Amino acid sequence: MSAGVTIGEAARRSGVKVPTIRYYEQIDLLPAPARTEANRRHYEAADLRRLAFIRHARELGFDIEAIRTLLTLQDNPHQPCGTADAIAQARLAEVVQRIRSLTALKIELELTVEGCRQGKVCECRVIEVLSDHGQCEHPHH
Repeated sequence: MSAGVTIGEAARRSGVKVPTIRYYEQIDLLPAPARTEANRRHYEAADLRRLAFIRHARELGFDIEAIRTLLTLQDNPHQPCGTADAIAQARLAEVVQRIRSLTALKIELELTVEGCRQGKVCECRVIEVLSDHGQCEHPHH
């Protein structure tokens, strides 16, 4: 048998926790590894690269099904990359929308905090706004 690594070592090297590695195996994102004579998982360099790919994609916010598709594409490298581009474009659109939402939230919170008179709770702008969403400068729809 080649010089593979245990699940603990695979977790350390890839930055993916042991239970998550097992989960990825359960959902077929990561192929079931070879087993030693003692029935321990045995991960090869290709498995570690795949785990690193999955970890990085998750850090960028790609969902599991997008990652599954990207891995399938990676496994067949001679096909056009239009699908990968479309997946990345969709993720970018989600990020742009999230930034818009967070920017609106930031403005709303700044206005709320600026309106605070540092007096008593009965005249606190923060409490007023949280009690009545209609008082928000930028209501969410």
